[in-house]
Amino acid sequence: MTTIAESLAVSTSTVIRKLKEFQFKTDLNCLPTNMSWDEYSFKKGKMSFIAQDFDSLNVIAILDGRTQATIRNHFLRYSRQVRNRVKVITMDDIFSAYYDIAKKLFPNAKFVLYRFHIVQHLSRTMNRLRVQIMNQFDRKSHEYRALKRYWKLIQQDSRKLSDKRFYRPTFRIHLTNKEILEKLLSYSQELREHYELYQLLLFHFQEKQADHFFNLIEETLCSVHPIFQTAFKTFLKDKDKMIVNGT
Repeated sequence: MTTIAESLAVSTSTVIRKLKEFQFKTDLNCLPTNMSWDEYSFKKGKMSFIAQDFDSLNVIAILDGRTQATIRNHFLRYSRQVRNRVKVITMDDIFSAYYDIAKKLFPNAKFVLYRFHIVQHLSRTMNRLRVQIMNQFDRKSHEYRALKRYWKLIQQDSRKLSDKRFYRPTFRIHLTNKEILEKLLSYSQELREHYELYQLLLFHFQEKQADHFFNLIEETLCSVHPIFQTAFKTFLKDKDKMIVNGT
């Protein structure tokens, strides 16, 4: 507020007063064809809801809360005719609780998840397995310390690993990232198998090979670790909302 006041050559109290007077003017006669829904931290420990025009990034609504009731009450102010014009709603979370309410409010809309968040979910799944395997070792062991320190190498796309060799205190020798990764995978056959599966899924996803991506999930669903099974079941359940072929 101080910065705003300085740039406009007014007092800070004027800025505060004007901000308190400001209100969004909602046009209830139109909604964008493509919307994006998200949530953000408004106050410490409290999340709020935001809806935007996906193409222009203009804000449509900022709601003081993210409950289904709050969202429903806001969008029900628009007529069914206006809501029926919405064709696509993008969401950032594969477990989004917004899906059910959005489906009722916007019956003609398709629902999609950002590519970034699908990759993020895969990465978190791989990381949870790494932590579980790491905790099987003694906390003072070399394996535990290595798996804890170099966790990012397991998350990273294998095609982007650096070939530069540096001195690594954990191993007390000069190693490349690829060589470190090979040592980490040698500690657990289960870790190696799931890492290879994870990398193959990343490859199919990045190359927009949807059929290969989902076929691999279906083929390995019954044989992977329960952590991966949970993620795979979610992917299959939300298959129609996942952008694999798109950009």
